[in-house]
Amino acid sequence: MKKPFTLKTLPSGLRILSIPMKNPTVTVLVLVEAGSKYETKSQNGLSHFLEHMCFKGTTRRPHASDIARELDTLGTQYNAFTGQEYTGYYAKGRATQTNKLIDIVSDLYLNPTLPEAEIEKEKGVICDEINMYEDMPASKVYQLFQELLYGNQPAGWTISGSKEQVRKYSRKDFIKYRESHYVASATTIVVAGDIDEKKVIAEVSRQFKNAPTTKKTKKAKVVQKQKSLQVKLGYKKTDQSHILLGFRSFDTYHKDNATMSMLAGVLGAGMSSRLFAKVRDEMGCGYYVGAYHDTTTDTGVLTLRAGVAPERAAEVVGALLSECSKLTKELVSETELSKVREIASGGIFMGLESSDAVAEFYGGQAILRKEVLSASEIESKLRAVTPKDIMRVAKKVCISKNLNLAVIGPHKKETEFSKIMQNYK
Repeated sequence: MKKPFTLKTLPSGLRILSIPMKNPTVTVLVLVEAGSKYETKSQNGLSHFLEHMCFKGTTRRPHASDIARELDTLGTQYNAFTGQEYTGYYAKGRATQTNKLIDIVSDLYLNPTLPEAEIEKEKGVICDEINMYEDMPASKVYQLFQELLYGNQPAGWTISGSKEQVRKYSRKDFIKYRESHYVASATTIVVAGDIDEKKVIAEVSRQFKNAPTTKKTKKAKVVQKQKSLQVKLGYKKTDQSHILLGFRSFDTYHKDNATMSMLAGVLGAGMSSRLFAKVRDEMGCGYYVGAYHDTTTDTGVLTLRAGVAPERAAEVVGALLSECSKLTKELVSETELSKVREIASGGIFMGLESSDAVAEFYGGQAILRKEVLSASEIESKLRAVTPKDIMRVAKKVCISKNLNLAVIGPHKKETEFSKIMQNYK
């Protein structure tokens, strides 16, 4: 079966991923292996800060206003994002603007001038961004969970860094970091939409011909030492407790990831899922509740999440654990699994209706250097999962020594939750 995309690697190591679509728009997305996992302690937050700075002026567009005005005049949507393992820059516009979009995004990536005065001003913006997330406990709990899982190593640090660290950075820090990570062999250019693939590959090759070919600095390997269940509380006077309960699982290359996705779907996919039925319908609490399986190149976590009234937080944790335990002891019915298959399959294809979604779907696979699969190939893997597969994997993953709990809310005593967790079997 012919793949719905073309992945070409240039002699420099730069990868070009082109995805033709019957769509009036085109998205150009540049992904580079540079994120918080690639940082040292003294660099924490630098990947994210650099992403901001690439919009503050280039050799061809000297001022931030030049970049914004040109993109706005074209009627585009544009932004950037930073994660643990890669940073992305993108612009989405009409298909007739494809070459112009490639030109602008390549300029952001290749030619930022990193003005010292702009760095100083942007420090205030990033500190305000950090403050914003501090005031959003439903988001902040994810960082608390990462700290619990990985501690004082890159996987456990914040993507934005601390305000104290952000204020220390100078222009030379950005230059050194870019030289270590923004290189051709660590970069994937994704172009999705109404395109002529040959012309796009030629244009990207031309625009990125000067991408640096120096050696990429590698990231440190994540160390995982957990031997028993763990709890971490973040005290905050809130009207709702935000719960993340999770089990360490598999990295992004593992053969059982399709099974893990279906297991998470049984727990939390849709309003008929087990967690929704238990917490929302039966217990009458938890406006949001769900489950998902998240992987990186060297870690994986099955996570259950809920936001509930503080006085019912411990009760809900017990309910979440009960649903996990059932998966290790009782086979999921074929009827229930069939429903989850349809939810998963529908979610894949409904999530690929726009050029930016398609670019991120395929680009995310390519940048992590795993096999790039089509939506149909991923669907086939999910549909092949059986009830016995789910029980087999649940028995490996949903065990006490893999168990972690992070809660943000008005809670001061870990024993409030650890006593319930210790009864998990």
